[in-house]
Amino acid sequence: MRVRKFSRRQAVAMFAAAASLAVVPVAQATDAYPSKPIRMVVGFPSGGAPDILARIFSEKISWGQPVIVDNKPGAGGNIGGEAVARAAPDGYTLALGTVGTHSINGALYSKMPYDMVKDFTPVILLASTPNVLVVHPSVSAKNVQELIALAKAKPGQLTFGTPGIGTSLHVAGELFNTMAGTKITHVPYKGRAMAIPDLLGGHITMMFDNLPSALPVVKEGKLRALGVTSAQRSGSAPDIPTIAEQGLPGYEATSWFAVFAPANTPKEVVTRLNAEMNRIFTLPDVQAKLKTLGLDPILGTPEKLADYQRGEIAKWAKVVKESGAKAE
Repeated sequence: MRVRKFSRRQAVAMFAAAASLAVVPVAQATDAYPSKPIRMVVGFPSGGAPDILARIFSEKISWGQPVIVDNKPGAGGNIGGEAVARAAPDGYTLALGTVGTHSINGALYSKMPYDMVKDFTPVILLASTPNVLVVHPSVSAKNVQELIALAKAKPGQLTFGTPGIGTSLHVAGELFNTMAGTKITHVPYKGRAMAIPDLLGGHITMMFDNLPSALPVVKEGKLRALGVTSAQRSGSAPDIPTIAEQGLPGYEATSWFAVFAPANTPKEVVTRLNAEMNRIFTLPDVQAKLKTLGLDPILGTPEKLADYQRGEIAKWAKVVKESGAKAE
């Protein structure tokens, strides 16, 4: 049996040819993305800030493939989060994550259906918004100090509604109770769309709502805004004072929204998604719409989101522990 000998030059040439054949399928797969519709899972009902952001992406994407917004409300956004955590890491299933689903819930729920960090690949930090404390017009309090006095005079009788246990709005209310020394009763709903009618009807006293969702109702005079939850006043509603400046210094509870893919999603796919979202959310008409809605765009790299999320997880774990809030 003859053994064929190869020169060094021939061996190098054969190795290079084999390597090129090995990478072609990967390159072709990346170039082909997306070759089918993309599903953006929102863990909350339609109408809120997460849904609005998801639909902006759906309307503005320029890849020739549709983005289907899939609302999966329930369990403080955990149902939607779990659906994405268990999806194939191919870039075709994404999560419109929130401060609740990806930083608060891990501390609030004794058993989570997913790991907020390990089960996801960060894509982009889209935007943030203050929450705003709104009350039914029948409430006598015209500012935060008057509300605190009213709550202390009627312990347990005032109520605050939220879109669900574990949302940023839930924790905002619990933080308020802790810092103000009040006992305002939490009433969780299955989404904002179910809470607002009860607030408008006077069946609950108040609500911490995302500013984009609340502003239109406040401007119509159907609800009264007492204060925003951010450290500074919002440029979208500069006439509404912060809660901190009304006797609760240090009070801050800001909502944020970001896109996550399942863990192990190819870097090339994440990079492409990140670039397209940066493009969309810097379009002049989109920026104008976000400002009208009270949303402040952030954007940037996946690494920026990962760093920000780590800080938020630590912050809210402390708040949840001190407030004693539980997802029961």
